[in-house]
Amino acid sequence: MLDVVILTDERYVNPKKRNEYVNNVITEDQLVMDALEKLKLKTKKVAWSDKTFDWTQTKVALFRTTWDYAERFDAFSDWLMEVSLKTKLINDYDTVIWNLDKHYLTELKDKGVNVVETYFVEPGDKRSLQEVYEETGWQDIILKPAISAAAKDTFKLSPDTISNLEDRYAYLIKDESMMIQPFQEDVLKRGELSLMLIGDEYTHAVLKAAKPGDFRVQDDFGGTVKNYKPTKAEIDLAKAAVGACDTLPLYARVDIVNDNNGNPAVSELELVEPEMWFRKNEKAAHRLAERVNKIVFS
Repeated sequence: MLDVVILTDERYVNPKKRNEYVNNVITEDQLVMDALEKLKLKTKKVAWSDKTFDWTQTKVALFRTTWDYAERFDAFSDWLMEVSLKTKLINDYDTVIWNLDKHYLTELKDKGVNVVETYFVEPGDKRSLQEVYEETGWQDIILKPAISAAAKDTFKLSPDTISNLEDRYAYLIKDESMMIQPFQEDVLKRGELSLMLIGDEYTHAVLKAAKPGDFRVQDDFGGTVKNYKPTKAEIDLAKAAVGACDTLPLYARVDIVNDNNGNPAVSELELVEPEMWFRKNEKAAHRLAERVNKIVFS
């Protein structure tokens, strides 16, 4: 019987091809495994899609690098339901389900958390992208699915480029919710902050910046990451976002930008499989392990 399974996707179990990106994934998972094993917890790294693994044989399954779920969402959803009946999930099932869909931004806003303005368009909406765009009243916008990861199908559009995406938008809106946000200019000037929390405790932060000519800050699109010391207001906002959840998550990453009014705003609250940059602060991995340890023996 295992104490903890570290959940990943099949590309990262025993990768044959390694590059800097894959090495970072392996390092992140290994830091968590080392911290768990230091507490004498029997641990194994398993792909969530592994059909040969018996999920009743682990006390806890800890989400870490399940980064292919958006591409296999139906299969992932079925697996999630099945496994939730066989072992404890961290974060828990209800939290994961809630956080998979970015409609959660509306709930955070309703609870007083400052979030980036967001306009949702639901599946089957017959309006053209041009009509929806005009409804928002914004200029430059970001368009993306409400359920997505790693900037999949994410587009930065201006009044002159809306028409270029009409066909793609019409295809996407048939079956999935889409979201539109005004482009936040500070993303190009400064970047996007990521604040990491274990429970309600802030541990560390990074500043992500896009490469010249791009708006996507993710490192898999050439973005850069460096350590960052957040302001009290930024930490308070991150804690407010986590505190607005129905159940306090065991781990969280809160992405923050300065909105177009100059105020810190939550752009995403990541509670499923966020990159936590433990390689920037290994102590945070040990804090996570300590909390997991309590759940294993609860």
